[in-house]
Amino acid sequence: MKRVFSLVNVGFVLCLISSSVLAQPAPGVYTGSDPDNPGHVHEVKLNGEYLVYSEFSKAPDFIRARGGFYTSSEDSLRVTLEFNSAYEQDSTKTMVLAYQMDGSKLVLNEGRPISLEKAPGVEQDLDGTWLFATRGPDTGQERRGDTNPRKTLKFLMDGHFQWIAYHTETMAFSGTGGGDYTAKDGVYTEIIRYFSRDNSRVGAELEFNYERKGADWHHTGKNSRGEPMYEIWSLRD
Repeated sequence: MKRVFSLVNVGFVLCLISSSVLAQPAPGVYTGSDPDNPGHVHEVKLNGEYLVYSEFSKAPDFIRARGGFYTSSEDSLRVTLEFNSAYEQDSTKTMVLAYQMDGSKLVLNEGRPISLEKAPGVEQDLDGTWLFATRGPDTGQERRGDTNPRKTLKFLMDGHFQWIAYHTETMAFSGTGGGDYTAKDGVYTEIIRYFSRDNSRVGAELEFNYERKGADWHHTGKNSRGEPMYEIWSLRD
């Protein structure tokens, strides 16, 4: 009897552990609309250690963006913010997102439930988090690096991209933009869905050349003014 009781207890504990693991949101991109305002889009990107939460409207209008390194429990995501587009208004450097999982859906509870669908998983050459390093070509010049408080981050995952420019010490926010992307056979393409600096750019499709060299991404083409551009981005550890 003691052995049976022990096995039952072990099974019960394993069940609890399994449930706890299943409660964690899987890395990916989650999107959905505000139930009270269907034109208000919520997008959460998370890769297991870094989270970006952006809001924009289908008008289109940028609303806000917050992000940083996070930890998760069974019912909340706790984020130490590296950037907060509303910092001048709310002075917030941390964020706690109450949530629950409904199958593959991430349901946020910020006063009311907001259900976000997980985007299909799509693996591409440039998936990852990248920090702007320097203007190319690479001639041994000084790089900005992760220790520099002035950062421009690119987060690419499951066919979605977002760049964010910010300062980690002052929390100054310079801008963000994002949408859909593809990276194939040396050609990188973006379709802009939101852009904090210029709504008129929403819907634009931009094409560039790319080459991966170790932990570097060499990004070349023409900027929005039609001028030659060469950027080097470094994969963030």
